[in-house]
Amino acid sequence: MNITLTILGMAVITFLVKALIFILGDRVAFSGNLKKALEFVPVTVLTAIIVPMILSPHGKELELSWRNPQLVAATVAALLCAVTRHQLTTIIVGLTVFFSWQYMLS
Repeated sequence: MNITLTILGMAVITFLVKALIFILGDRVAFSGNLKKALEFVPVTVLTAIIVPMILSPHGKELELSWRNPQLVAATVAALLCAVTRHQLTTIIVGLTVFFSWQYMLS
């Protein structure tokens, strides 16, 4: 029951936040500094989700070794992205390295 109430509560809060944006529309003006700061929110949230999954894939302790396919693939993908700046290539190569590395370890 608690889980259901938690999910419903999160849904209501999410709906209200999104509805306020549509209801208020152009009536609210953000300062230039706030607009600039809000540009970093998606990158920050994505980083907060991905980094723990890479460094601790089993959720227990850090796995900073070559036997961690997430870490190896993320390192290759980050280096490739820095060199090529091509997102699709980075995604394809990162996934290929991840699955290949995982296959070699098993």
